[in-house]
Amino acid sequence: MEQLKGVALVGDVGGTNARLALVNLADGTLSNTKVYSSVDNDSLEKVIIKYREETGAVFDSACIAIATMLNGDHVKMTNNPWEFSISEMKKNLNLEKLIFINDFTAMSMSVTAIKTEDMVQIGGEEIVENAPKAIYGAGTGLGVGYLIYAEGKWIPLPTEGGHVDIAVQSDRDDSVLKVLRKKFDHVSGERLLSGQGLVNTYQAIAELNGHEIRDVVPADVTGGAFAEDPDPDCKETVDLFCKLMGSFGGNLALNILAKGGVYIAGGIVPRFIDYFKKSEFRKEFESKGRFNNALNKIPVYVISQGDAGLLGAGAYVRQELGAKL
Repeated sequence: MEQLKGVALVGDVGGTNARLALVNLADGTLSNTKVYSSVDNDSLEKVIIKYREETGAVFDSACIAIATMLNGDHVKMTNNPWEFSISEMKKNLNLEKLIFINDFTAMSMSVTAIKTEDMVQIGGEEIVENAPKAIYGAGTGLGVGYLIYAEGKWIPLPTEGGHVDIAVQSDRDDSVLKVLRKKFDHVSGERLLSGQGLVNTYQAIAELNGHEIRDVVPADVTGGAFAEDPDPDCKETVDLFCKLMGSFGGNLALNILAKGGVYIAGGIVPRFIDYFKKSEFRKEFESKGRFNNALNKIPVYVISQGDAGLLGAGAYVRQELGAKL
């Protein structure tokens, strides 16, 4: 196959801003990254036009990762005032190809673009080439995705796996869930493994310990856990977070037999990666009874690159245009 030439536009659009860059179609590298506010700009289309004018970039293909549900031609952002028609935008921008993907689909695809030596490995052995991969990320929410390799292509499998039931293996941890069941009809993984999940868990633990239940934000919880004189409720919260990230990740690995590795994305874990590596994460990841030995071999990697979403969008559009990842 002839090597691709030129560049494509890639984007990572969230609730507050849009990050745009150019991906080199030959090798997947990024350039000309710029950030635009969704509050200060009327539409995504105008942002792309502004980007073209400011960079002088010439491209006829684009892939935009977007933090909202995609269902048909009309897109309405969840936490952002922008809404648009994909077909109209494609026509107005004179593009041959305009692809919109979910932001976690882009995060999943990023593992094909980032070398494992540029991630932090936590246990396990080497990945099996072209074997299934599982990706999950704790941040604002809990994202879950899979990648499978078929007919020479990586196929991302979007999921709502962050909303499955959460499972625990000790009486103490189950007591935390019992408190949360009084607050939520359904205690999902996201209720604990996310920024708000840290708050939910902290308040449940404070109640169990007979302490004042304070209104806090996620940074208060991690800050209290790692203070010179740690807050015991905060520290127990972070320790439980690490354990549950392990057991949840192990379940994902079993679901698809992820011999291609399990990858942790999201903004929370990289903030205390050294503590996370020494926590009970890996023990809980492997603690699957008769399948302990199988889980022992599967490596876990933490993605800390800030441009992972853009790299994933770049990998997606490159593959769509014929590149072999």
